[in-house]
Amino acid sequence: MDFRTEDQDEMCNLLQVRWTITPLTAPQPWITCGGCGEPRPFHSSGKVRLNANGRRLDAWLIYKCTSCDRTWNRPIFERQNVRDIAPAVLEALRANDPECVRREAFNLAALRRKTRRIDESDDVDIERAVLAEAPDFTRLEIFLAAPLPVSQRLDRLLAAALDISRSELKALRERGIVRAKPERADIFRKRINDGTSIAIDPPPEAGQRELWLARVTGTSPPDAV
Repeated sequence: MDFRTEDQDEMCNLLQVRWTITPLTAPQPWITCGGCGEPRPFHSSGKVRLNANGRRLDAWLIYKCTSCDRTWNRPIFERQNVRDIAPAVLEALRANDPECVRREAFNLAALRRKTRRIDESDDVDIERAVLAEAPDFTRLEIFLAAPLPVSQRLDRLLAAALDISRSELKALRERGIVRAKPERADIFRKRINDGTSIAIDPPPEAGQRELWLARVTGTSPPDAV
């Protein structure tokens, strides 16, 4: 007697893949440039400036004008007691730790407090990793990991990453072949959110499973030369 539940049967036929999506260019705020005399986009220099005043500390992320290299300092924190700063954070700032600086460069909330205009690039890198293999899968599931803010819409990213047009993607969604969680009517038109998952049920026609496996994992399709 087979004691497996329907959910267990489904899990046995589920191939899971994680896509880690990393934007290639940090947001560029528009600030009135003292050198150019008018608003210009500024880019992160990748450097932090610290200033101590007794037991209090200021930290700024240094930006540069894309036209003349004039600098602008965006506060990370100001007049903060050194004892209130986690030692690991303080050490990372002192060392200009690349990961720490990069996270600050993508701090959209902090940037929006300083300017209304921020340029964001849709260029991203997608690292694909198979989490659970299933040789006889009937469903593919993609987990989207976005450790940094991604400006690209979900439908645009999926169409590009799966090598299909947005109209094809829309048709697949309408047929129920491609679905997203959380289930919201507008989720495909919104920015990518960390933790979103995409379920794909390949059509039953011959070769479709292999084709969709190649699309999702980023490998060459079976008929590729």
